[in-house]
Amino acid sequence: MNAHARRTGTVAYVGSRTTAAREGRGNGIEVYDVSARGDAWTPLQTVDLDNPTFLATDHDRRFLYAVHGDLDYVSAFRIDPDTGLLSALGRQDTGGRNPAHLAVDPTNRFLVVANHSSGSIASLPLLADGRLGPVRDLLELPGEPGPHRADQTGSRPHHVPFSPDGRFVVVPDKGLDRLFTLTLESDSGKLGLRRSVATREFAGPRHIAFHPRLPYAYTVDELRSTVTAYRWDAREGALEAAQTLPSTAPTATGDSRGGEIAVSPDGRFVYASNRSGAGDSSPGGPGPDSITVFAVDDGTLTPVGRASAEGVRPRFFCLAPDGGRMYVANERSHSVVAFDIDAGTGLPHPNGTVVRTGSPVCVLFG
Repeated sequence: MNAHARRTGTVAYVGSRTTAAREGRGNGIEVYDVSARGDAWTPLQTVDLDNPTFLATDHDRRFLYAVHGDLDYVSAFRIDPDTGLLSALGRQDTGGRNPAHLAVDPTNRFLVVANHSSGSIASLPLLADGRLGPVRDLLELPGEPGPHRADQTGSRPHHVPFSPDGRFVVVPDKGLDRLFTLTLESDSGKLGLRRSVATREFAGPRHIAFHPRLPYAYTVDELRSTVTAYRWDAREGALEAAQTLPSTAPTATGDSRGGEIAVSPDGRFVYASNRSGAGDSSPGGPGPDSITVFAVDDGTLTPVGRASAEGVRPRFFCLAPDGGRMYVANERSHSVVAFDIDAGTGLPHPNGTVVRTGSPVCVLFG
């Protein structure tokens, strides 16, 4: 770990691809001091790690956790409250291969991890000092694989967010064309299967985002590059499909994969990223990819338009808490690009801030 400076504003943690197998050019987790206007990113620290591909903090923002894509463990770090810098606390096996996403439960007692390549969900206890205990429970997801011969050979969970009320873990499974609702016992860490619902064949649901007020949730479907709106029964933990729309332009003829999805904090818009190419092994591009904007009506969606991602392979993006800015991590063009959001249309417009960093795939603000 190399610390270079002290922070003066907000801290951003950027996870990256680092291994040759993923054509990674990153170094691990890059820590930046971000100015109040968001236009100046000053490097503070580089934490050398293999493929820290998704990051999360505990609810007190005292500790940071990272899953390591293509590997089999999760790492823990202490966050210095004054500088935002990270110090290593160790790592734990996740009980499976290629952990792709992680989330801390509402009680701050357990970490839930999606083991993408081995089709399982793990729970690990969070110890008082921020370290991770050994896997407490491991749940394999049941079902028949979808028809895609390469990407649907078995269960492929890619996301494990908690529902807005914290009662359920909702898991899009790209390999089984299915969404699962799980429970987590806050005392024991035991995982339970509550419900599941099938998607369209060949959808490959990847990530899900909940509306802040309406009983709806939205998935970005990786294999079809579609977005599906679901009615959400918070009492039962049940999802019911209401609408599916293409995320790419109607005239698009090339291969595309959905990447990330988000709902604006005011609930007026849904955003989805589109990655050119036929999977992670294809180069994508050469032109920039896109972010699609949908307006939210009564919960269902109406397409608004698309904006250039200003780069290739936007695996991840996130919105500022007030919804006025978007940050897009373009994995293959090695940049984090900042956009201002038009308050009327919801469309993002690049504001000139571009952070050059190797193979970024996650951005987390401290």
